[in-house]
Amino acid sequence: MQIHSRRVFLGVVAAGSTALAGCGLFDDGPEPDPQPDPLQPLLDEALALAGAYDRVIVATPNLAARLTPLAEDHRAHATELTKLIGAAVASIAPSASAPAGPTDTTATLRKAEQAAQKTAVAACRAAPRERAALVGSIAACRATHAEALR
Repeated sequence: MQIHSRRVFLGVVAAGSTALAGCGLFDDGPEPDPQPDPLQPLLDEALALAGAYDRVIVATPNLAARLTPLAEDHRAHATELTKLIGAAVASIAPSASAPAGPTDTTATLRKAEQAAQKTAVAACRAAPRERAALVGSIAACRATHAEALR
């Protein structure tokens, strides 16, 4: 009687493991792609702002002394965000040959800074404590840039 019980038990275990394997519990398929870091848009914006400044500087060299420090701030933000989120960035260096667009002016830079400051404030509110200080300082810097471009 006991041998019969073991066979039944082993049969139930085998059937159960087959059922579990069929439902994907033991699936060895590829893992889903990881979600992008919530601060990735802030990094992308910092790089875009630095590029926008570069374009205005190339188009209007007499503004270089005024705008270069602001562009460098955005590159510094991009560097710190890259470290924090572990992102790979092709280049954070200034582009000496950045082609100027027809609408690249200090007024468009100011509008871009204002929009980016709002993004940074929202990111700061949503960020965990260990990230909030960096994101808050980026938001403050962007607000300062917008005022400097008046």
